[in-house]
Amino acid sequence: MQKNFSLKPYNTFGVDANAEYFVEANSVDELTAALQYAQSQNLPVLFLGGGSNILLTKNFEGVAIQLNLKGISEKILNENEISVTAKSGENWHEFVLYCLNKNYGGLENLSLIPGNVGTSPMQNIGAYGTEIKDVFTKCKVLNRKTFEIEVFDLAKCRFGYRDSIFKQERKDKYVILEVSFKLTTQNHLIKTEYGAIKTELNNLGIENPTIQDVSKAVINIRQSKLPDPKKMGNAGSFFKNPTIPLQQFEKLQQQFENIQGYPNGDSVKVPAGWLIEQCGWKGKQIGNVASHQLQALVIVNATGNATGKEIFDFSTMIIDSVKEKFGIELEREVNTV
Repeated sequence: MQKNFSLKPYNTFGVDANAEYFVEANSVDELTAALQYAQSQNLPVLFLGGGSNILLTKNFEGVAIQLNLKGISEKILNENEISVTAKSGENWHEFVLYCLNKNYGGLENLSLIPGNVGTSPMQNIGAYGTEIKDVFTKCKVLNRKTFEIEVFDLAKCRFGYRDSIFKQERKDKYVILEVSFKLTTQNHLIKTEYGAIKTELNNLGIENPTIQDVSKAVINIRQSKLPDPKKMGNAGSFFKNPTIPLQQFEKLQQQFENIQGYPNGDSVKVPAGWLIEQCGWKGKQIGNVASHQLQALVIVNATGNATGKEIFDFSTMIIDSVKEKFGIELEREVNTV
């Protein structure tokens, strides 16, 4: 356990903030010991994971834990399905590539999403027509009060849009230790209808794509839109795409003819990036912070010297301007500490 430890290398925004105590947990026993110490000292706990979905607005007066549990295991279910389990400290994209190299289908549309496997169920990560819930079977968790290991199946996780039980009533009650997925081994379901995947596949000259081809297309699209956190600090999409009632969307259509939306029953999902861009934020910089020039949904540490408070205040200005123009209140996808 280290004291007054800089968390700058442990968050993708590259914000320089210190933790009062820092522990890298390489086993469940080390994790339990760190949690018990925090409990005995009545200190709050911060889990860093891959640091890709966190904004540090101040120093953390507690115990920061870098969960570094590693390992991947497999179990054949039948001639077309396999269960693959990854420990929480495995890098998400490297895990996706591991599955693709073995021709296991189901995760290809989730290529290049930053972060670790352990955080994937927390917000039901998703992209290009696929969400974790589509392939998730169960996760093992550590109860932070009893220190017993429990199992959460698909129903118990109560997944929603970028949401789960771990972000709601069970927030801060458990630590995810490993996650299991049911993937295909031969009769893969190829999803190319969402976003620009078909266009990118055409650009690559591919007519009958494999799961590896879909992954390559997704990677190309993401790299063309999203800045590399190693070069420019960011946490990917900063805001959730808001869902509004159909009636409200129809009223907005009368005022904004080119408004984008994806209907789902009595509601419509509106792209947050489009809303932000219409308010003039795309590429705009204030001080050390900017909305990325290629994707307005991404807030970046433009100079590398931004504080978490600067980034938070910048996001608040975006929220206020979108609400003023469209009457829609954006919700931050990034967790603020």
